[in-house]
Amino acid sequence: MYSNQQNAGERLKMIAEQIAEEVTLRQYELQPELRQRFGPSGIARTRQDSLYHLRYLAQSVSLESPLLFINYIIWLKVLLMQYKITAEDLRINLELMKDAISIKVEPPDRELILSYLDMGMYHMRGEESVPSFLQPDQPYFREAEQYLGLLLDGERRQAAEFIMKLYDDGMPVQDIYLHIFQQSQYEIGRLWQLGQITVAQEHYCTACTQSIISQLYPRWIEAQSGRKRLVAVGVGEELHEIGLRMLTDFFEMKGWNTFYLGSNMPADSLIRYLKEQPADLLAVSVTMTFHVSEVVRMIQVIRGHAELDGLKIMVGGMPFNIDRDLWKKVGADGYAPDAGSALEIAAQLVPGTWSQKN
Repeated sequence: MYSNQQNAGERLKMIAEQIAEEVTLRQYELQPELRQRFGPSGIARTRQDSLYHLRYLAQSVSLESPLLFINYIIWLKVLLMQYKITAEDLRINLELMKDAISIKVEPPDRELILSYLDMGMYHMRGEESVPSFLQPDQPYFREAEQYLGLLLDGERRQAAEFIMKLYDDGMPVQDIYLHIFQQSQYEIGRLWQLGQITVAQEHYCTACTQSIISQLYPRWIEAQSGRKRLVAVGVGEELHEIGLRMLTDFFEMKGWNTFYLGSNMPADSLIRYLKEQPADLLAVSVTMTFHVSEVVRMIQVIRGHAELDGLKIMVGGMPFNIDRDLWKKVGADGYAPDAGSALEIAAQLVPGTWSQKN
């Protein structure tokens, strides 16, 4: 049975496309100069953006997590600046959204949804700074900075040679993953958000890191004992898979047998796999907030099969990093903010597991 929060969120999802259409047409009536600023494709893009806003809002309401929508609005405000969309443009869009919801949604859902929308709009005020993820006081700061510079310069081969030399010189592979790969990926995302690199550059840098991880893999991999099994999946049409791949590598380093199944796997196929290939731990990753509802459904389906009662489920990804209590709301057994801490959580969830400290 759905809670009042879930009912309100589901109600908003049902009418999101209709509201996005009405908001877009109304905004172009109020701001006719938008046609000249954004050209023929402007209306379609505004409609799509409005739909994204509504999906994030609906998910935030359903999960009883104002932080998710607040964080999205703060992130969005910075992102839109590179597309010449001003804070005032966004404010008008959200005000029109508020008007439409006030008309189309009945109490008490209306008041609940609007309270979340108001919280997001409040946090639009003031200037937002996005500090670099590479800070001088962090471990291996200079190495991470040099690695990122090579990627941004298109020096893929030199970047690979740089990482191999770090490993050969004694840098622990776990530190390469956490302090070089992870931090540089975060910084690449920040640079894209600020409009300092293109989507193509972001994809190139990510692809290079994935390739280098593959080259590094044979240097540390050993035959596994097979005592513990980890299955790792992403949800929805998630393209951000490097974090989950790093997590499976960390578990391999600790003697686990790992099975990475990728993203967008149908629930019935996952259930069949888990029954045929029993696992001790299922790791589920999500990057986009509006995919969290798929995590909820996935866990509910798994919990409905008695044969999988012993399976522990750990979640991770950006929405869970934003709201540190969200994992409890989706029905998981635990949450890890990164690959390193995932080993500690696994040690708590699965008896007889070696932790990162062992």
